[in-house]
Amino acid sequence: MLLDTIEISDTRYTTALMDCLYVRMLSVWITSSLQSARVPTNIALGNFDGVHLGHRQVMAAILDDRASQNATSALPLSTSSNASLSTISDLRRPLSSQSVAALHQSIADENSSWTRPTGSTVPANSTDSRLLEAQPLATVVTFAPHPQEYFSGTSRPLLTPIAEKTWQLAQLGIEQLVTLPFDQALAELSPQDFVEQILIKGLNAQQISVGNDFRFGKGRSGSADGLRAIAAKHNIPVTQVSLKHEQGDRISSSRIRSALQTGHPDIAAQLLGRPYTLTGKVVKGKQLGRTIGFPTANLKVPSNKYLPRTGVYSVRVYGVPNANDASATAGIADCGTQVINGVMNIGNRPTVDGQSLSIEVHLLDWAGDLYDQLLTVSLEGFVRAEEKFESIEQLKRQIAADCGVAIAALKSA
Repeated sequence: MLLDTIEISDTRYTTALMDCLYVRMLSVWITSSLQSARVPTNIALGNFDGVHLGHRQVMAAILDDRASQNATSALPLSTSSNASLSTISDLRRPLSSQSVAALHQSIADENSSWTRPTGSTVPANSTDSRLLEAQPLATVVTFAPHPQEYFSGTSRPLLTPIAEKTWQLAQLGIEQLVTLPFDQALAELSPQDFVEQILIKGLNAQQISVGNDFRFGKGRSGSADGLRAIAAKHNIPVTQVSLKHEQGDRISSSRIRSALQTGHPDIAAQLLGRPYTLTGKVVKGKQLGRTIGFPTANLKVPSNKYLPRTGVYSVRVYGVPNANDASATAGIADCGTQVINGVMNIGNRPTVDGQSLSIEVHLLDWAGDLYDQLLTVSLEGFVRAEEKFESIEQLKRQIAADCGVAIAALKSA
C-alpha cells in the first residue's frame, strides 16, 4: 500500500491511503489502525470530546506519577469530586503562547502537500507493523466518528477536533492516540470480543482505565463492571473512575455544550479546566469592518468544530505575528509571548444583511495584515447577544461600547 510521509521540524505526519492514518504531533503518536499502533499500552478508553476535567481523571490513572499530576492537580479547578466554582483562582490566565505555536505548526504540517515515502515507516501490509516499546505507552483509545453520529446519521460538531484533542493530550503526557474507525463491524462486536480482539490482541493492553458510566459493545451491552470482569480473566487490571461533579452535576461534554449555547463561556471554561478556544485561518471577508473603523479578522474554523451561541465575546488572540517574525509568511507565527486582547462576533451580521454565519475578531490596540494566518482565540466572556441595528452609525457606537466592556473585563481577569 502506498505510504505518504511528511517530516517538518520535530513533527512528523504519515498517512497510508485508504485505511491507515499515522500522525505524530508534539509527543503523541496517532493511528486509526491497530496494525500501526505502538504496543504494549496502558489504555484510557472513551470518547473524550473536550478533554474536560472528568476525562483527565480517567487519563490520570494510566500516567506515571509526574504526568498524572499534570493531568489533575496542575489544573486551575480543584479536582475534588464535588468541587465548587468558587474554588477557581486563576482560570483566566492566558494560554501558553509556545503551546499554541505548537498547535499551529501541527495544523500547518497536516495541511501541507504530502511528499514521497522516506523509508522511515513500516509498510502497512506487513504481517505485523506494530512498533514494540520497552514500556507500555500511555494511550487514549477513542472512536471516529462518535458512536452517536454513526447511529443517528447526523453530523456531530466536536468541542475538540483531532488537532485540538491531540494538542490537549500531549500537554497531559499522553503518548499515543488510537482513533478506532466506528463502523458496522465494530458496532457488532460483543463486549468480550471488543476487549479480547481490540484491547488485548490488537493493543496488548497492560492496564485499562474507564469512567464508571462507560458503555461499549453491541447495543451498549458492556459496562465498566463487565469490562473489569473480562479483563480479569487475562490478568489485566481495570481502574473505574468515579464521575466528577461540579456544583452537584456531573461534568460532561453535553453540559459544556449547554454552557456555550447559553452564553456562559466562563462555566464552560470551569468544566474544561481551561478557556474554550477556536482555531482557524484568517480569510478574506467583505472588509466592511475597516470602513467603519473596526477592522476584523475573518476566522475560518474546521467545519466539524462546535460553535458557541451567536453574539459578541471578549477574547484573547494567539498567533499574531511580531513585525520581525519571518515564519508568519507561511501562516504560522512563532507567537513568542504576545497575547492580544480582542472582541469577537459570531453571527450573521443582520445590520449589513449578512447571509451566512461568520466569525470576526477585532484586535484591540493592534494593526496589521493577518490574511492566511493561523489564529487561536480563547473565549473569556460573553458581552451581548447578536442584534440588528437601525443604522451603521448605531452599529459603530455599539461596537465601541463592546470594546470598552471587553477591555474592562480582560483587565480584571
